[in-house]
Amino acid sequence: MEIRTLQYFLTIAREKNISKAAEYLHMTQPTLSRQMKELEEQLGKQLFTRGNRQISLTDEGMILKKRAEEIISIVERAEAEVRANEELLTGDIHVGCTEKIGLKHIAQSLALMQEKHPFVRVHIKYGSTEDISSQIEKSELDFGIVIEPVDFMKYDYLKITHSHTWGVLMSQESPLSQLEYITADDLRQVSLLCPSQELVKNEIAGWVGGNQRKLNIVGTYNFPFALSSLVKESHLYALCFEQSFDDAMDNVCFRPLTPAIEENMVFIWRKYQVFSKPIEIFMNMLKEKVQK
Repeated sequence: MEIRTLQYFLTIAREKNISKAAEYLHMTQPTLSRQMKELEEQLGKQLFTRGNRQISLTDEGMILKKRAEEIISIVERAEAEVRANEELLTGDIHVGCTEKIGLKHIAQSLALMQEKHPFVRVHIKYGSTEDISSQIEKSELDFGIVIEPVDFMKYDYLKITHSHTWGVLMSQESPLSQLEYITADDLRQVSLLCPSQELVKNEIAGWVGGNQRKLNIVGTYNFPFALSSLVKESHLYALCFEQSFDDAMDNVCFRPLTPAIEENMVFIWRKYQVFSKPIEIFMNMLKEKVQK
């Protein structure tokens, strides 16, 4: 299966019409139709449903479209990295982040990168530790700053020394806001939002005595930046890290857990990864920031 054939396939999927796709590709319709017939024969699956006016993808076609987009993206990134000139550094860097403290380190490194190498583009994605880790494994991200717990068998990593304290975000009108610290017994009495990560849920389960079902978890979240608004409007309680939410929001407050649970942020990348020059330079900048 050639890259060119996948590009032809994606063009047809986008245009939903063989004639328009052929026109866009500057080739004849019979030639393009033959290429797609050969692709279907190679895969042994029908990829298109041909209607009177437009073409749609079958279920197998949708699967191929998703994978083809990933392949083309990786190929384009590889070409850009190989062409990168050390004197006039160019290219794209893809980095993931789970918390706003990590975003601070990335932003500082981005400012320095733009000052020294203005033609390098940095693309930042936000997500949970599971999301970022998965995208690093698929080579969709070059590296990321995530929160523990992390499966360290899969990655090279650098721990960020600043630790983060688990606690509960709540409305200032909530009864628990009068407490200095929150215990497991306190949380058993309230409706609770919990981060969606399974490893985090396991850690919380250990803190309450081995079973998270002892808590009344009514929902999960993976967007701490908007957590203050959610807590304020719903009057629910949310397990989160200190400094992970919008602390400028009025009428919400944070109370740490006791016994305390503290986690580190971790800078991770794939084992045995070979990086382009722009990525290597940016990583070194970021390592310097997180170690301060």
